[in-house]
Amino acid sequence: QVQLVESGGGLVQAGGSLRLSCVASGRTFSSYSMEWFRQAPGKEREFVAGISRSGGGTGYGHSAKGRFTISRDNAKNTVYLQMDSLEPEDTAVYYCTARSVGGSYEYWGQGTQVTVSS
Repeated sequence: QVQLVESGGGLVQAGGSLRLSCVASGRTFSSYSMEWFRQAPGKEREFVAGISRSGGGTGYGHSAKGRFTISRDNAKNTVYLQMDSLEPEDTAVYYCTARSVGGSYEYWGQGTQVTVSS
């Protein structure tokens, strides 16, 4: 069993930055690729960024490219999402998820709210 706990959300002005963290319990963190999703009110959950088990590979959703950076520290069981040049459209609840080798999303965090004011 893995528990994921996100933190780092908050209220920021447009153009500002936030760094989200997601800490995983257990000793199998490096067995999972990790991804960030977000969901705004009235909208579907949207892929933001993903990182491979080793951290050597990353991928980004259209809205995140060039502004967000995903990273991980397997020694700390933590995945990060550095968000720069934030826009009001980035306002959402951000979730981290652990994805198994088989591709299934096995664990989700409770989410952290990010609000960007104009």
